[in-house]
Amino acid sequence: MTELLHIDGKPFVIVPMHEYRRLLNGGKEVETTLPSMIMDQISAGQDHPVKIIRRFRGITQVELAAAAGLSRPYLTEIETGKKNGSIAALKTLAKALAVDVGILI
Repeated sequence: MTELLHIDGKPFVIVPMHEYRRLLNGGKEVETTLPSMIMDQISAGQDHPVKIIRRFRGITQVELAAAAGLSRPYLTEIETGKKNGSIAALKTLAKALAVDVGILI
């Protein structure tokens, strides 16, 4: 279901988040093992994907940091956006969270 909204006299179309993700992916469904609710949260960008997926998996920061071979303070900085995280760190986090690294970037 799409809706039309006017802001400052300009028309905008509102679409569900899962449809927006599909449009960004060239009209193809985004393949992931994560539920659409979690993908919607990631797409909304309100929290870092690592934090969203970690909480969905029911893992503490201490557990995830240990599984990824990172320090908990460094993981906290990634989750809060204070640091971007190196490619190597994001790869190990993706492996520990059982997701494709592209979801975390």
